[in-house]
Amino acid sequence: MSHYRSNLRDLKFALEGSGLADALATSADLDVNTAFDILDEVDRLARVEIAPSFAAADRTPPVYDLGSRSVTVPPALRRAYRAYESSGFWRMDVPQELGGSPVPRVLWWATSELLLGANPAMWMYTTGAGFAGILHKIGNSMQRRWAQIFVDRGWGATMVLTEPDAGSDVGMATTKAYPQQDGTWHIEGVKRFITSGEHDLADNIIHYVLARPIGVPGHGGPGTKGLSMFIVPKHLFDHETGELLKRNGVVATALEDKMGLKGSSTCELTFGEHGPAVGWLVGDTHDGIRQMFLIIERARMMVGTKAMATLSTGYLNALAYAKTRVQGASLDAPGNTAPRVPIIDHADVRRSLLVQKCHAEGMRALVLHAAAELDRADLHRDRGDDEAAAAFRAANDLLLPVVKGYCSERAYEILSQETLQTFGGSGFLIDYPAEQYVRDSKIDTLYEGTTAIQALDLVFRKIIRDGGTSFAKLIGQIRGFADTAGGTEGTALTVAVEHLETMLQALARLLLNGQTVPERVHLVGQHARRFLLAFGDLLVGWLLTRQARVSQSRLDTGTGPADAAYYQGKIASAAFFAAEVLPRLATDRAVIEAGTFDAMSVHSSFL
Repeated sequence: MSHYRSNLRDLKFALEGSGLADALATSADLDVNTAFDILDEVDRLARVEIAPSFAAADRTPPVYDLGSRSVTVPPALRRAYRAYESSGFWRMDVPQELGGSPVPRVLWWATSELLLGANPAMWMYTTGAGFAGILHKIGNSMQRRWAQIFVDRGWGATMVLTEPDAGSDVGMATTKAYPQQDGTWHIEGVKRFITSGEHDLADNIIHYVLARPIGVPGHGGPGTKGLSMFIVPKHLFDHETGELLKRNGVVATALEDKMGLKGSSTCELTFGEHGPAVGWLVGDTHDGIRQMFLIIERARMMVGTKAMATLSTGYLNALAYAKTRVQGASLDAPGNTAPRVPIIDHADVRRSLLVQKCHAEGMRALVLHAAAELDRADLHRDRGDDEAAAAFRAANDLLLPVVKGYCSERAYEILSQETLQTFGGSGFLIDYPAEQYVRDSKIDTLYEGTTAIQALDLVFRKIIRDGGTSFAKLIGQIRGFADTAGGTEGTALTVAVEHLETMLQALARLLLNGQTVPERVHLVGQHARRFLLAFGDLLVGWLLTRQARVSQSRLDTGTGPADAAYYQGKIASAAFFAAEVLPRLATDRAVIEAGTFDAMSVHSSFL
């Protein structure tokens, strides 16, 4: 049986709550029922044709051949990739101008959850068409024609930033780009940790590379602003027909041997050592970091969705196990001869399952809420309301580091501490998928910017630089909802809002004080991660409580037994989260307000 257990019922409910109907209002081809039909088909594809490759690709991962500098993907993963390719669902991520069938972002990320839950490595090989869509937006006229070739021929793609001595500090990158008389560039350098950097699933791979131009006045200076983005294909190609020509001078010089996510070929790429690595400047403009962020933002959204999807299937596997695993007598049963019960009847297991359930469902709502903000931005842009469009775009920008950082951290924490624990010792065995979930999910806290980097981005760029406008607007929404919601959950939200605002005020005071005591800025770095996670807890609590209110209204109007159980479960999730999770914001507030400088005052030799 497939490892993957989807939660299609909750996914559809969350889509309704995120405003799917509004996002589809201007579509002539899609309505909510049609969107749900698409989800049904993607769900079948994910469970039946994609999921079997999950464990198989882990046990028999891609193989690197030093002689040919090539990577061979295992048969199970190849079958899954071909199944997805044949389905045509990838066209939902492609602009209409390139032959795509674009859907709102909220629906795209809903379908992506199903595929990422089934086998995230497979999904990562399929990004070529989506990247081509980005090139179509920012490329020159010739590159826009290339984008059509990339889509039509199903070529793969990579984002190429990290270097051995410049990981998250992208501005330290040393890869160089030398201009040539024919308008091309020769790229020289080594890049590391490149997802899908080499494989045999597609005839060609298009690398989107950050490099520093050399000998170009006004460009190529220090830091991220000196970086430009280049298109560097694995194989050179005829620019009109797409026919493959000779191999370009970019090769995989290593395949990373990883803790998890082994089905994904993560490579070291070397440019220029094995012949000229010919590239083209994207859009004929030296604006690399801004251009690359269009891809980075997509990647960060993917990481949050992947983390949530893994936690969701982990929880559902644990739930199924807990219902059938008989172990121990109930605590309220007298005597040593009391009958043994399924472990779901034990209090701590029940607590653990609720922790998993409310976080998985809350993260799902968070991911879709963030995606919906982009749809709202697009809708207002199309109506000519640029001011409203910018506000919704800023709302998405605010949420993105939380989607990536919060979902990845909480998912890994809960998968390792709760999901695997539900299985007991059996969870440590490969007989069950929990151990692979734990291994595969750890990378989510690391790549596309560690949680600390996401936290600094949230505090400095998305809140302070924005003047707190987007943050204040969102907090106002939550406070207004809490006031009308009432009850225990509403009160818990109101208190949590106060805690979070006080945390931000404390961090802001530290920054202001930094004018006279510069080292105090380190306190913000020390506590920014705590603030991000607290913000995520508040958002999840808010979204769960919103869902609970909708669920209660549907119960009040009458529903069938199956739906009634589902809605009662939604209400229980919100109540549990309000009682067991939101109170920890009080501790977070106390720690941040205390503002001790212990971490940075300890001499490094003492550590």
